[in-house]
Amino acid sequence: MRLTVAQAVVRFLSNQWTERDGVEQRTIAGCFGIFGHGNVAGIGQALLQAQRTGRDGPGLPYHLARNEQAMVHAAVGYARMRDRLSTMACTASIGPGSTNMLTGAALATVNRIPVLLLPSDVFATRVASPVLQELEDPRSYDVSVNDAFRPLSRFFDRVWRPEQLPSALLAAMRVLTDPVETGAVTLCLPQDVQAEAFDFPDALFARRVWHVARPVPEPVAVARAAEVIRSARRPLIIAGGGVIYSRATAELDALARATGIPVADTQAGKGALRWDHPNSVGGVGSTGTPVANRLAREADVVIGVGTRYSDFTTASRTAFANPAVRFVNVNIASFDAAKQAAVPLVADAREALPALTAALDGYRADVAFAGDVAAWQRTVDEAYHLGHGPLPAQSEVIGAVNDACGERDVVVQAAGSMPGDLQLLWRARDPKQYHVEYGYSCMGFEIAGALGIKLADPDREVFALVGDGSYLMMAQEIVTAVAEGVKLVVVLVQNHGFASIGALSESLGSQRFGTSYRYRGDGDDYDGARLPVDLAANAESLGAAVIRCRTIADLTEGLKRAREAERLTVVHIETDPLSPVPSSESWWDVPVSEVSELDSTRAARTAYDAAKQGQRSYL
Repeated sequence: MRLTVAQAVVRFLSNQWTERDGVEQRTIAGCFGIFGHGNVAGIGQALLQAQRTGRDGPGLPYHLARNEQAMVHAAVGYARMRDRLSTMACTASIGPGSTNMLTGAALATVNRIPVLLLPSDVFATRVASPVLQELEDPRSYDVSVNDAFRPLSRFFDRVWRPEQLPSALLAAMRVLTDPVETGAVTLCLPQDVQAEAFDFPDALFARRVWHVARPVPEPVAVARAAEVIRSARRPLIIAGGGVIYSRATAELDALARATGIPVADTQAGKGALRWDHPNSVGGVGSTGTPVANRLAREADVVIGVGTRYSDFTTASRTAFANPAVRFVNVNIASFDAAKQAAVPLVADAREALPALTAALDGYRADVAFAGDVAAWQRTVDEAYHLGHGPLPAQSEVIGAVNDACGERDVVVQAAGSMPGDLQLLWRARDPKQYHVEYGYSCMGFEIAGALGIKLADPDREVFALVGDGSYLMMAQEIVTAVAEGVKLVVVLVQNHGFASIGALSESLGSQRFGTSYRYRGDGDDYDGARLPVDLAANAESLGAAVIRCRTIADLTEGLKRAREAERLTVVHIETDPLSPVPSSESWWDVPVSEVSELDSTRAARTAYDAAKQGQRSYL
C-alpha cells in the first residue's frame, strides 16, 4: 500500500486495540496536536485525509490543543482514567513546539503513564540544513533537540527512513501496552520523511490486539510473603496506584476485612478503599494522617501493594521507625517489588491479593486504630468548617469541593500546598474520584489533566482545583475545552502567590522570600502592595463562565451552580495563604543551608539536623 510515512502512522494507530479481561478498547483513542512547519504537511495532512475519506478504519480523532506541554498532560489524564489501557498521541512542530512536550514526557514516565509523542524533526536528507529552528551540533549531524526526549522516554526512536517505520511502530505499541515498562514513548519524525511515500505491506495495517496480561504470583513467593505477614503483630498495608490500575480494589477490601490489617494509601492509591471503610486509616507519609503515620512508625511488617515508595510515602525514610520492620511488596514490576529490601511478590495485584488472602487464612492482626480514626475524622470536620476569617482557609475550600462532589465525580490537582492538604483531608468515595498528579507534581497540570479525564469518562463531573500560581502557568486549555464543548468545573483559588513554597520557605528559614505576587518594594524585595491581577476576568476572556465567591457559603452555592451548568465554569475564591491545617506529624527532607548569617536559617538547620537522625536505610 503506497502511503506517506505520516499517512502510514495514522492508519496504523487507527487499528491498534488493547485487551484485558476480555474487554477491548482503542490503544490510541485520538491525537492532540498543534501544527506548524514540520508536521502540518505530514501528520496534519494524514489526519485530515483520514477524517475526510474514512479509509483508515475507525480513524484517529483530532483535538486542537493550545499548549504542547498541556496536551501531554491531557493525554496522561485520559490514560490514567482508563487504567493505562488507552491513551492519546501528541504531535507537534519542529523545534520549540516539540521541546515544549519535554515536561509532559517527564511527567508521564515518572508516573508510569503511557503517552505517544510524535515530535517533528530536522530534514533526514539534510538537503536544506540548517533549517529554521535546527540545533547544529559540531560533533554530529544526527543530533537534534529531540534527543532531549531520550532520557525521558521509555522508548525512543527516530525514523530516518520509511523502511524503519514498521519496527518503530510495533516497538512503540509493545511499550505502551506493557504495565511494567510503560511511560512516554517518543517517535521522532523528520519533516521530509513524514511526507515521503513508500510501499508499506498491507499486514502493517491489519487490526492488531495487544493483550495486557495479569501475571500470576509464584506459589512459593506467596508462601514466603505469607510467612512474614503471619509473624507480624502490628502490620500495615500501603495501597498505591497499582491497586487502582489493576482494578484490585475489591480484592484489597477482602484481604483487609479477612485479616483486620489497617490500610493506608499513597497519593496515587487514594480511593483504593473508601474513606469510611473500617480498615482505612488515610494517607501515609509526609502529608498523611497522624493515624496512618503512627501505625507506620509502629509497624513491624509493611505490605506495599502497587507503590513505588516515593519520599512522600516514606516521609524521606523516617516513616517506618520500628527497628525490626520488614517489608512485603506486591508489585507487577520487580524493580519496585524489591525496594526496601522487601520480600517481593511480583505479580498483578488482582491476582496476588486473593492468593495472599487464602494463604493468610486464620490470621488476624491485633491492631487498635478505630478510635484514632474516629478522632481524626472529627479533626477533618473541624478543618472543613473552620470559620477562618476574614479570608477563608484552604481546608474550607477543600471541604466545600468534597461536599459538592458526587460519588463518581473527580477532583484533579497536581502542585502547591493543595496535594498535601488533599491527601490529609480528602474523603474519597470511588477509586477514580481522586486524581492528584504527585509523581512529578507539575504546575499547570490541573486544567489540562481535567480535560483528558473528562474525554475519557464524559459521564463524570470533573473538578479542577487549581491555585493562582498553577493557573498562571497554563490556563490555555480552557480554550481547548470550550472549543471541544467539554464541561469542566475549575475551582480557582487565589492567594496572591505560592502558598506551598511560601510555607516551605518559612520552615527552612528563608522567610517566604520570592513567593508572593506583589510589587517590588522599597527594600528591593517583592514586599509591596499586591498586584492588581484579576484571574477571574482572565478566565472569562478565555470563554469560561465565571462565578466569583467571597465566602464559603458563596462557594457552596457557586459549586452547586457550576455542577448544574452545561459549559465550563470557573469558580473563583480568594483564600488566606497563612491559614492553618492539621499536622501530619511527619517530615519531608528538604536540605537547609549548613551555614548562614540569618538567625532564621540557623534555627531551621538545627531542626533539620535533629529530624535527619530518624532517617534510615532498609537493608
